[in-house]
Amino acid sequence: MERTTATTLALTASLVLLATLIQPGSALKCYECNSHNDSRCAQEEPPQLLGKDCSTHQNAAHKYTLCRKIVQTIEYEVNGLQPDTRVIRSCGWDDTTYKNACYQRSGFGGRQEVCSCTTDLCNSAFNTPPSTTAVVLSLAVTATIALLGRVN
Repeated sequence: MERTTATTLALTASLVLLATLIQPGSALKCYECNSHNDSRCAQEEPPQLLGKDCSTHQNAAHKYTLCRKIVQTIEYEVNGLQPDTRVIRSCGWDDTTYKNACYQRSGFGGRQEVCSCTTDLCNSAFNTPPSTTAVVLSLAVTATIALLGRVN
């Protein structure tokens, strides 16, 4: 009987913790800017006022579920464009396996690195840290398993 009570208590505690981490209706917030128009966008940590609520975008075909940072480099003059590097940050969507990852593309005269992430204002730097929710959730699961192991 004691084992069932401990298991129920551990499961209930985990569910309560999970419920407090999930915020229904909260929208993703990303930095949105282009360093070609606003030099602050090229900073490693852009100003907070460049953060935008992604739910304000209207697109019937896609739901904005991630933040994106693109670094475009034009290596030499092409079609009248001088060598340049631009940083573009935005809300986005992606139906591929590149969520929370980076990839590179290159072509005639230039290249770009595209990184995406799924937590608020995460498109500030190249490396996307693990989300706080994921870390706390993994700690809760580990604690629950440890507690269940003691009861057995």
